Amino acid sequence: MPGRVLVAHQPAYWPWCGYFSRLLDVEVLHLLDHVQFSERGRQHRNTIADRTGRTVRLTVPVRRAFGQPLSEVRIADPGFRQRHWRTLSETYRRAPHFGRYADELHDLYARPWTRLVDLNEAVTRLILDALNLDVRLVRTSSDPPSGTRTAALADLCRRHEANVLRVGTGATGYLDGDLLNRAGIGIEVVTYDHVPYGANRSARLSVLDLLMHEGPRARTVLAAGARTTNLPLQPREVPA
Repeated sequence: MPGRVLVAHQPAYWPWCGYFSRLLDVEVLHLLDHVQFSERGRQHRNTIADRTGRTVRLTVPVRRAFGQPLSEVRIADPGFRQRHWRTLSETYRRAPHFGRYADELHDLYARPWTRLVDLNEAVTRLILDALNLDVRLVRTSSDPPSGTRTAALADLCRRHEANVLRVGTGATGYLDGDLLNRAGIGIEVVTYDHVPYGANRSARLSVLDLLMHEGPRARTVLAAGARTTNLPLQPREVPA
């Protein structure tokens, strides 16, 4: 009998392809915005590339306090909107599918953003819609799970009656398998292997780059690069 899968991730600014490869067949993405903000991380920065392959980093300037949860981080300079829109326009104006998404991107950067998490959720929503993925976004800050790291994820699974936790390869370094095993929660690890697209675009760019070059075919590219591995629960020891 198939398990009920839960996917949770910190909201990011123009996430990479692997972020969305986990969402191809789920109904909900839990945005972990109750966790501590990570400076110089993908919560507020990411990378695109121009047609020559030269990488361009987009960073949202933020004002934050040490230990502050992501949900409370404020944007420091509203001028980033004009700068990022100009950069995206100049970088992708000759990309095959820029015209398809230009109005939505312009509208996104025309809005007066105050909190980083609001911007990131809107970015994620734009990408999901472009990929034709009907995924609901739920912020954990509205009802934070108990515990940290694996314990928090286990609590989310319990609350939402999920018995499978789907993660990326980066999570395997900190997940407590014993804790999940005791909770009866299985693990799915999604590995995303770069699928060449466009004029052999490089890996680890924002998914926005994929959309600009492949348009409606982007979802097919994501599916081709995603590989799911099930890590079965270990048998529990029964006391003699």
